[in-house]
Amino acid sequence: MDFTFTEEQQAAAEAARGVFAGVAPDSVPSPALTPGAVADDFDRPLWGRLADADLLSLLLAEEYGGAGLDAVALCLVLRESAKVLARVPLLESSAATAAVQAYGGPDLKAELLARAGRGEAVLTVAAHGRTGHDPAELAVTARQDGSGSGWVLDGVQTAVPWAYDADLVVVPARTAADRTVLALVPREAQGVALAEQFSTSGERLGELRLDSVELAARDVIEAEGAWEWLRELLATGTCALALGLGERVLGMTSEYAAKREQFGHPIATFQAVAVQSADRYIDLRAMEATLWQAAWRIASGAPGALPASGDVAVAKIWASEGVRRVVQTAQHLHGGFGADVDYPLHRYHAWAKHLELALGPAAAHEEALGDLLAAHPLG
Repeated sequence: MDFTFTEEQQAAAEAARGVFAGVAPDSVPSPALTPGAVADDFDRPLWGRLADADLLSLLLAEEYGGAGLDAVALCLVLRESAKVLARVPLLESSAATAAVQAYGGPDLKAELLARAGRGEAVLTVAAHGRTGHDPAELAVTARQDGSGSGWVLDGVQTAVPWAYDADLVVVPARTAADRTVLALVPREAQGVALAEQFSTSGERLGELRLDSVELAARDVIEAEGAWEWLRELLATGTCALALGLGERVLGMTSEYAAKREQFGHPIATFQAVAVQSADRYIDLRAMEATLWQAAWRIASGAPGALPASGDVAVAKIWASEGVRRVVQTAQHLHGGFGADVDYPLHRYHAWAKHLELALGPAAAHEEALGDLLAAHPLG
């Protein structure tokens, strides 16, 4: 079997490294020093450079100006973005446009996809439900209007990333027939209200309130499985962010431990330090292996002993636990220096906590995996 990336996937990763090369992790104020949000908007100049490098249209077909690549290529780019803490809605907008391409109607695709690929339209996704603990698709209801030609949405979604900056929010909603649809809600639509929330990384999130928001039929995706596919792509992309962040943090720790001396020797030569670093390296390799398995299942649609959601659950288990262990070990081995706000490690720690919370607890994913195993017994 050949586990190497294709030339196109490697080219996407190389282009991403070029774009992110000039991004400094401490280019915006520290969340430890800034009350409220660290910035009023995402990094628009970087967004423009990503568009110029065709990295916003990776998953789009050629007819929409895209490269026609897959979830693996997107995860390679997301991995590079996390290493520099890139403040852009790359995951959310890319995943949302990919869902529109896969499940949306022809009018919606013609109107939106090319613009999104050029960075002219920014999308985000409301994926955390009313409280962050309940299924997102149950937090909003969708009913057809009196004419039967449109939809009306009511409900609340919490912690929507980039909600104040996106042009459209993709909202999963439940119908009276107990089906999930995806509604593309304009941020400025009548009946839409936002309340500020803040992540551990200092980014501004939004509590999205929908009060009888009316949408045309073309702006609601009714295709079966659209939300499940989008949810799995978002989760896998978040695992890619956790991997990239963890790799950079372990690299910073190795560099520091090689220079920091105690008792006349670099602390990297001490057995206790080496063992802890080796354990974190193993975490990262497990995070990587499970990430590519999940991304490949989504990209290829290949059958397996379990549905693709099983591979996504395994990746989330490792990413959620692994990214936390990596940053905790990094803080421990850096000593007091890790808490210095003039050194970027504390920002990586804050981002890691945000990713861990976004992924959810490993125990919940283990329970979901157990349910899948019970429903699809192996052997």
